[in-house]
Amino acid sequence: MDNCDTSSVVAWLMDGARSALTSESVLEELCLRLCNCGVPLWQVDVYVRTLHPEVVGRRFRWKQGNEVSVHLTTFEPAGSRKSLIEHVCATGVAIRRQHPEGDPEEEFPRLKELWADGVTDLLVSPLVFTTGSVHVAVWTTKRPGGFRDEQITGLESLMDPLARVAEVRALQRTATNLLDTYVGNRAGQRILAGQIRRGHTESIHAAIWLSDMRGFTSLSDRLPPQVMIDILNRYFDCQVPSILAHGGEVLKFMGDGLLAMFPIENASEEKMMCADALAAALEAREQISELRSTDSDPIRFGLALHVGDVLYGNIGGGNRLDFTCIGPAVNLAARLEKIAAEAGRTIVTSSTFAMHFDSELTALGEVAVRGFGAPQLVFGLNDET
Repeated sequence: MDNCDTSSVVAWLMDGARSALTSESVLEELCLRLCNCGVPLWQVDVYVRTLHPEVVGRRFRWKQGNEVSVHLTTFEPAGSRKSLIEHVCATGVAIRRQHPEGDPEEEFPRLKELWADGVTDLLVSPLVFTTGSVHVAVWTTKRPGGFRDEQITGLESLMDPLARVAEVRALQRTATNLLDTYVGNRAGQRILAGQIRRGHTESIHAAIWLSDMRGFTSLSDRLPPQVMIDILNRYFDCQVPSILAHGGEVLKFMGDGLLAMFPIENASEEKMMCADALAAALEAREQISELRSTDSDPIRFGLALHVGDVLYGNIGGGNRLDFTCIGPAVNLAARLEKIAAEAGRTIVTSSTFAMHFDSELTALGEVAVRGFGAPQLVFGLNDET
């Protein structure tokens, strides 16, 4: 096809690429529209940096005949002059390379791989967001002779509207990442759905996890603050992955304390979710048993497990709110955790939690619990005496 009019694609992007619901479908539809306009694309990569505690960026890849794939990436080493991606991110200047005659030394090692794969031409374009941050799109073809001039012009005309669409999608993902990181997935979804007014709450039936590090005050007094922070991070690393892996959600860190819940959608799931909570607790106990402070003393912890109804939602003052859960069930879990310390136990549970287990837990007797009129029957693990 001789003509290469990409104006319809530009218009589609300027309208927000509304027909594409996901970032992956944006890239897929963009590439298919360009191919229909006469741009002989073989593979297209879009690299978008993100704000995430573990992930530096994401690479979206479209390739003829394949679905769009997404890979978490750290790009290539920062400051490397041999990285096409980092070079364009650092300079904000596009790079165009066509398959060379002979076998000259290439300044970017990635080019040799592309030439060996049959690529004849590539354009590495900066996608500049309104914040000034630079992201990258890589366009390649296997057409003999490479891209024609009008095809390069067509691709270049897309960069500004594509950057706007990519920025909007990236901001949405960044908001999701930040909310997941700081308030958890469930609370993040509620916030994004617009439930941000004080008083927006819901009653949730859940298994409740409340843990605490033993001797935290003494450790904090003896150790430098940065060392204590490192110990806390390692301590929470022993709990959080297990909680998440078993379907729980971390609600709050309170110094050395951790509040989590395992939501129960219907009554038939209660036994299963309590089993998941106990499995996570046993994993956490095993991992924490291997922790040591800088003076080789073991790190000890206590954990209470309960199941009941909690009120979950926005609580706070003025325009400073917090997503948390409150209610008698949370209060009982907090009291039980203190009882675990007094009894020299690592894990204790309420009777309503223990009723779902036949042999793993044993009754420790009734205990008077501050704030509760009737004594509470407390259970502990059989392997702890």
